[in-house]
Amino acid sequence: MASPRLETYCCPNRDAATQLVMNFQPEVFCGVCIGSASVSLLLTILQLLPKKGQSPRKMPKASSSSTILLLISICDILGGLGMIFRSSVWLGFPGFIANISMVNGTDVWPSAFCVGSAMWIQLLYSAGFWWLFCYAVDSYLVVRRSAGLSTIVLYHMMTWGLGVMLCVEGIALLYYPSLSSCENGLEHAIPHYITTYAPLLLVLVVNPILFRRTVSAVASLLKGRQGIYTENERRLGTEIQIRFFKIMLVFIICWSSNIINESLLFYLEMQPDINEIPLKNIRSAALITWIIMGVLNPMQGFLFTLAFYGWTGWRVELKWRKREIPWESMSSSTVGENAYPSPVNYQSNIHDSKKISTTDSQQTDEAISMLSEGACWQAALVNVGRACLWPEYLFSKVCFKHGLG
Repeated sequence: MASPRLETYCCPNRDAATQLVMNFQPEVFCGVCIGSASVSLLLTILQLLPKKGQSPRKMPKASSSSTILLLISICDILGGLGMIFRSSVWLGFPGFIANISMVNGTDVWPSAFCVGSAMWIQLLYSAGFWWLFCYAVDSYLVVRRSAGLSTIVLYHMMTWGLGVMLCVEGIALLYYPSLSSCENGLEHAIPHYITTYAPLLLVLVVNPILFRRTVSAVASLLKGRQGIYTENERRLGTEIQIRFFKIMLVFIICWSSNIINESLLFYLEMQPDINEIPLKNIRSAALITWIIMGVLNPMQGFLFTLAFYGWTGWRVELKWRKREIPWESMSSSTVGENAYPSPVNYQSNIHDSKKISTTDSQQTDEAISMLSEGACWQAALVNVGRACLWPEYLFSKVCFKHGLG
């Protein structure tokens, strides 16, 4: 589970609200985190492995979104591994963990483990938030034909640069002047909570706006391709809209409990005594959402793969085979290995006259294919569309293959 309370607990003079949730059934809580993270980790890896009977995902070369989706899954996997490691140490070495609370202890390893594990989890999930924001930006830019593989470098700089900078800045302010003597009061911890939740709130607020603008741009793109908006185009736009809705739904389900929990704990911190009887319901709600966070936060990795690709099945393909898509080799077809003259070269004048008219349609197909990756019917639609655009080429390939050219 990713929460700024993990870092706050490393301070010997931690606040009462942090003490409340961190000391509530720690064995049960760590067991829940290990179970949820392990299930999510295994299922996420299963989803990403190639499957029998399925062609490998092939994205347009001008898009970096396939790389972003993979990096989001990698961040979730590494963050889940951090949760499993941290919770395992808590369960297996209770004496080691107890030394974190010692004010003047000579053993620095418990505090180093507390800070290091908490920072690892926070950094990886924060990077995942930034990558998700980059995915929304890239989707919009691809539709506007303003993105390419070169933009992935800028995304890396923004994601890892901002992630590391905010994480280090928040930790430095939290542990000022030193880890063994953190400042008291809520004020010194507020910058740490802001740097932790800033990328989460950014995705929650900005991504729906970018996704909505992307869907509108896709509708305009499809209408402009042939001047009409048929049922196929409408279905394609709906598929992309549903894909974006699934992504935001998973994000809200996995992280809304964090916002609720943090709001309740901040309210408790502002009270003179959090153990008062009138605050019993608030304390109970904070503890319940704390356990829910331990379940839902690690499950983000698997749920995101469902939103990205759908269920890919159980049958794993262990042999890697490179499959060539026929129309992608059109520009490289030659007569070097064949006894018959290439029909493509024979009809080059016809194709040259259609290059300009088909360029926009090809770019449109590639942009739409990127946004609707995982939709089998969409791939078939693109294939049929390209077959209609290049009838002479496909007909000549079939005739040439059977010796009829």
